[in-house]
Amino acid sequence: MQRKIAIIGTGYVGLTAGICFAKMGYKVICVDKDKNMIQKLNEGIIPIYEPGLNEFLKKYRKNIEFTTDLKEAINKSEIIFVCVGTPSKKDGSIDMKYFRKAIEEIAKNMDNYRVIVNKSTVPVGTGDWTKEEIKKYYKGKFSVVSNPEFLSEGSALKDFLEPDRIVIGVEDKKTKEIMLDIYSSINAPKLITDVRSAELIKYVANAFLATKISFINEIANICERVGGDVKKVAEGIGLDKRIGKYFLRAGIGYGGSCFPKDIDGLAKIADHHRYNFKLLKAVSIVNEYQQIKFMKKIKKILKKVKGNTVCFWGLSFKPDTDDVRKSPAIEIIKKLQKENYKIQVYDPIAIENAKRELPFKNIKFCKSALKAAKGADVLALVTEWPEFLKINMKKVKNLMHHPYFLDGRNQFNPQKLKKLGFYYEGIGRR
Repeated sequence: MQRKIAIIGTGYVGLTAGICFAKMGYKVICVDKDKNMIQKLNEGIIPIYEPGLNEFLKKYRKNIEFTTDLKEAINKSEIIFVCVGTPSKKDGSIDMKYFRKAIEEIAKNMDNYRVIVNKSTVPVGTGDWTKEEIKKYYKGKFSVVSNPEFLSEGSALKDFLEPDRIVIGVEDKKTKEIMLDIYSSINAPKLITDVRSAELIKYVANAFLATKISFINEIANICERVGGDVKKVAEGIGLDKRIGKYFLRAGIGYGGSCFPKDIDGLAKIADHHRYNFKLLKAVSIVNEYQQIKFMKKIKKILKKVKGNTVCFWGLSFKPDTDDVRKSPAIEIIKKLQKENYKIQVYDPIAIENAKRELPFKNIKFCKSALKAAKGADVLALVTEWPEFLKINMKKVKNLMHHPYFLDGRNQFNPQKLKKLGFYYEGIGRR
């Protein structure tokens, strides 16, 4: 049976899900209010950067269509995935206006049984609210499911099609069977749970991973004081099967659209239920401190050499994405530009997005890593793009005014750079 699926919202999650479902052989209709985006997608133009997504769209185009007509999408589908944005408010709580509007419009246009599947990251209890909201407009039968996404930018296709697990929060046997059938071609553990537990799992997973990052960054700061090497410390504890090696890479902190938002969101959920989640709040404080500490290292070098020019390699919050939201690089650059330092930046993919975040006269956007390094007093690597490891560092040294290298992601070999004449400093390394 060829399932018919509607995707509400064609952002990062919705577009990835829609294209992957099309690959799985389903008939998919993606709907979004952004007419310009829908026009581009109908022309075969992917508005985001994600490795492999463009090729998948071309290959499975016959199974997917794009429209701004929500009613058409609902009428053509039996299962509706809600993938709209749920950004943070200034106080860290989740802004639900797009989600609420989507549910209201879905309810107003339903004329038969539908399964409404939430993939947006929402506060616990949203499933209950969704049921009550739909009942205001539609009196027939329907089901509400929580099916959180666990996509990482740069590996979204693999994460969707070869996931560690699929979480399905349901309340009845019929809906459970429908959801298991949808994902039947994916060989992964499928956790069936209640809706509220499913709503929590995404938040908790990201909160735990962020905690590991902040923890190893704290250890890196101790290593700098006692003369240890955090890479070796991380390797040593990572070999313990109870701990594992992942997310134990010291650096200048996490960023992106998920970790900061989900950590704040979970803390606010706890506050709402009168629980002070002290550990999670400390994770955010440590993360902010890593960026401030790195900036102070830059300023200390500039003061020492009486220089004024900083080169930044990397602008996206991680490699293989053009996403600069909450990027540590962007946050550090914003602080430095206020003090009138001359800043030269390069990123393989994220330059255009970064320009919108950094509309300042004292920032020069360069077309190559070498051009960004020319005349710099200090070079700061802030995003671990693989291409940086392939650069002729001897040539880089000769282009720089002063050969100071700050490795914010511990990507380079300190001894090799020192032999080339660099003054090298990493994070938590001797």
